[in-house]
Amino acid sequence: MFSTQQRTFSLTNARLFVAKLHKLSERYVSLSSSNLFSSKGVTTTLFPEFEKDNTLDIHQNLYDYSINSSETFWATLARSRLKWSKEFSQKSEEDAPVNCVDRHLEKNGDDVALIWEKDEPGTEEFITYRQLSEMVNKMSNVLKRHGVGKGDPVAIYLPTTPMAVAAMLACARIGAIHNVVFAGFSAGSLSDRIKNAKAETVITADEGIRGGKKIPLKAVVDDAVKLSGCVKRVFVYRRTKRDVPMTDVDFDLEKEMESESIECKPEEMNSEDYLFMLYTSGSTGKPKGLAHSTAGYLLYAGMTQKHVFDYKQGERFGCVADIGWITGHSYVVYGPLFNGGTTVLFESTPVYPDPGRYWEMVERLKLQHIYLAPTALRMLLKEGKSWVTKYDRSTLRKLGCVGEPLNREAFDWYNVVVGDRKADVVDTWWQTETGGITISPRPSEEGAEILPAMPMRPFFGIKPALVDKNGVELQGNNVMGALCINSCWPGMARTIYGDHQRFIDTYFKPFKGYYFSGDGAVRDKQGYYRITGRMDDVLNVSGHRLGTAEIEDVIGVHVISGVASSSSDFRDFRSLLEQLVPPLGAYVISGIASFSSDFKEFMSLLEQLVPTQV
Repeated sequence: MFSTQQRTFSLTNARLFVAKLHKLSERYVSLSSSNLFSSKGVTTTLFPEFEKDNTLDIHQNLYDYSINSSETFWATLARSRLKWSKEFSQKSEEDAPVNCVDRHLEKNGDDVALIWEKDEPGTEEFITYRQLSEMVNKMSNVLKRHGVGKGDPVAIYLPTTPMAVAAMLACARIGAIHNVVFAGFSAGSLSDRIKNAKAETVITADEGIRGGKKIPLKAVVDDAVKLSGCVKRVFVYRRTKRDVPMTDVDFDLEKEMESESIECKPEEMNSEDYLFMLYTSGSTGKPKGLAHSTAGYLLYAGMTQKHVFDYKQGERFGCVADIGWITGHSYVVYGPLFNGGTTVLFESTPVYPDPGRYWEMVERLKLQHIYLAPTALRMLLKEGKSWVTKYDRSTLRKLGCVGEPLNREAFDWYNVVVGDRKADVVDTWWQTETGGITISPRPSEEGAEILPAMPMRPFFGIKPALVDKNGVELQGNNVMGALCINSCWPGMARTIYGDHQRFIDTYFKPFKGYYFSGDGAVRDKQGYYRITGRMDDVLNVSGHRLGTAEIEDVIGVHVISGVASSSSDFRDFRSLLEQLVPPLGAYVISGIASFSSDFKEFMSLLEQLVPTQV
């Protein structure tokens, strides 16, 4: 049972909350030791005060310690798990690629870092840490040669490929701030993100491949570059080797990398320097570019990946998210690589070439973990269990779920059909803003219960609070309210890039002294948490947040004025939906004669495929 006793929160306004967050991160001080964590939660050897007899609830005591002594807790983990470039100082310096790649080279350089699961099954490629290091260093040198340096934003519009991972880590290595944009957004959406970030550099591909279809990424970038007016250089990765038009600002990325050295000294980064920005939708206005720090984010992503999933060295971690979303950042790239693990880059869709794709991949690659969205589960369970049971899934230990509330039917199907009741179903709750998982059934005491369709327990350092409409924190159990967090944690976003006041107004002003998530939740009679869904008008599409303002821009004119013809705007919306929910491609096709007349049928289908809060 999780204790729901509350402490008085001493911070009375949002600015103090953020100031404390920065202070917490600045205490990450000293060189890394070789300490590793145990496989059963955070090792108590780092916290000897919890080395007691087996009758004690060690997890609960350690959780309480992480709340009551949060700065000491996180500083201890930072000292033991991050590699620092300098000894103690108020603000220490470290580098993400060093922690994700370099430090693994001496002993584990030939271990597989990436499994590139291409669109066509059975064509996977394996990339070792040594090979990844060479890619990262070569690309880092290319960027530096073209004038990209510390603090410069770089837009990345790539499919989920090794080159995308290398691009992210190359930016981090030289201190540039990467801004990965989902390679399914339209030129207008991409341009908005480029302009907002003031990015002069874009890294893209000739085409992407998804679900057997080629996606003209370079063409989209060409239009976005014209719209943005600020791009000085575009590096093009030849994913499909298609001959695409090249302009004066375009460079063939692989040719540029050919002559570069495989050595590149990493830029020393302050722990609070920005590692990346990632745009997420708001209920009004343009998407928000959330900025994450170098040390805090990296530590939190690594710790949650290891302990929520009980990740063990040598296992294969199959998060099927696109790298354009925060799940891809934290649990495809940074978390697994921080832990020296093997991570899957899934380039396809759950139904290509058939609804057995995930499970065939599990058998072929012998995955121990899979992490996906409830929408995919609901879609696949309707296809029948034969697509699952025909493949061997006995290697699976953890079945992760992310992005939206998991309903009971999907939970049971995941547990019984996919996992044969032998693998933990780990239903996680978190956000782009939180940087990593904040509520999940694990870690916990060994053998602790997992209840259906709820994330249940807060992670170390996370203190949830349910608040009523008057801003009063609800005490005890059997209560429902706005889900807030009443503590600071290192993975939390630091600001909205270029608009810190919006950051304060959005997340801290609604309930003073709390981080407001925008979601509602229930704390049940046992003290466990269940998410009820969004409290604003942000749509949750397959675990990806889309603002109604963005969608209204596209479809409002069609619905309200009854325009009878298709438009380029609707094609953009259709393209996005095809990427997020592939089966829509069979329904939403080019040349719809009358969008208005088909709207009810379209929305009916969308509700079946994406039965989330609207």
